[in-house]
Amino acid sequence: MRLSIILFDGFTALDVVGGYDVLANLPGMEVEFVAAKCGLVAVDTGWLGMQACKTFDQLEATDILYVPGGPGVEAALADDALLACVRRISASCAWTVSVCNGAEILGAAGLLEGKQVTTNWFARDKVAAYGARVVKQRYVRDGQLVTGAGVSSSIDTGLFLAGLLAGEEVAKTIQLGIEYYPDPPFGNGTPDEQPAARQQMIAAAERGGVKRLAARRIPFQGA
Repeated sequence: MRLSIILFDGFTALDVVGGYDVLANLPGMEVEFVAAKCGLVAVDTGWLGMQACKTFDQLEATDILYVPGGPGVEAALADDALLACVRRISASCAWTVSVCNGAEILGAAGLLEGKQVTTNWFARDKVAAYGARVVKQRYVRDGQLVTGAGVSSSIDTGLFLAGLLAGEEVAKTIQLGIEYYPDPPFGNGTPDEQPAARQQMIAAAERGGVKRLAARRIPFQGA
């Protein structure tokens, strides 16, 4: 089984790494990273890069197409090659997965009309504009489409899909293997439960990654 993860400048690292660390541990799983060009692709902070080994045009087929989100989604929505790749591969793969506002990319590729999906809390209206039925859930499945909410939900989404692919016992073993038993020091609740001023601060922080990337001018792909 093959997992193909889409990369673009300004994606959020945890959107990728959470699901990757779960799904890559499935028996027989092969993983590849796909981008506009082969080479390092910068995450939203500008301090980290991930290595793409295949271009959008070179991706012919896969079993799982995985699309992260991040501040870079806004620019990615104007990338015709990326959208064409997502549209083409999703038509034949077994599973299409998005995390966070990566669902906007699926929407722009024409994949969300009438679908029940979840996404990052601040992207719900944008995703709904593509004809999706947006729900406030950590992860949700609609046919071959599996979507996760914001950032760290990549882990939960990956575990959910792992259970579908390999069974509950395997997924439980992976969950224990990565020692995933959340116990955060601050019981903040969800972004929906925060006062408006704090919501604005959260949204500004999440959307600011591309500006940080541009300011640092790290010589990754497209910088």
